[in-house]
Amino acid sequence: MTNPRTPIRIVIADDHPLVREGLRKILDLQPGFVVVGEAADGLEALKVVKDLRPDVLLLDLAMPRMNGLEVLRELGRTVDEVKTVLLTAGIEREETVQALRLGARGVVLKESATQLLYKCVHAVMSGEFWVGHDRIDDLLKAMREIEHAPQGDAPPASRLTRRELQVVAAVVEGGGNKDIGEALGLSEQTVKNHLSNIFDKLGVSNRLELALYAVHHKLLARLAPAPGSTARLAPPPTKVPTKPPTKPSAKHSK
Repeated sequence: MTNPRTPIRIVIADDHPLVREGLRKILDLQPGFVVVGEAADGLEALKVVKDLRPDVLLLDLAMPRMNGLEVLRELGRTVDEVKTVLLTAGIEREETVQALRLGARGVVLKESATQLLYKCVHAVMSGEFWVGHDRIDDLLKAMREIEHAPQGDAPPASRLTRRELQVVAAVVEGGGNKDIGEALGLSEQTVKNHLSNIFDKLGVSNRLELALYAVHHKLLARLAPAPGSTARLAPPPTKVPTKPPTKPSAKHSK
């Protein structure tokens, strides 16, 4: 058990400055927590943890230079006393099991309420595991529950409509709002409304995060053509007319 009078020392590792700033603010407001360091990528996270030896590392799964799972693997070799909680916009079931096997003590989605994050930190500091919304007191039990759990609440990506998936595909291709609107027959304001809904559903905050999320979670693979549909995401390319081949003159023919 933790001493209630000893603050829990936390390091935040996330490549988005606004995320780190927001987490620091909400954690510093909570009695018993103190943020002692931050990291903007996986390699920096390793260095900060090794230097500061925090109690808890809040680690984003999708990090530059070294992703969250690679950080976990390295921490298991060098700093196994830190308790790592993956704080991510989305994670597959297989990744959750792998993270627990690599030493993670908890997994919390960024879209979760702050109270869940507080409870998760306290749970892992008490020697328990935290997955989703619940604490679990045994690692093997946690992995069994994840591997065999029924598909209850749909993952965020599965809540996207076909039109929203089309907008995501256009964003991945680098289209601006005007381009997307012209390709899909929508107004710019409608495109903005779709993007706002997509951001809320997936827990991302900008187009870059959306594109990374889409690639990482293979969202575009779900965008199969609807039965009988002839719609396209973009107008067909304009073909450049070519001149018919010139027949050889009689004096050059054999």
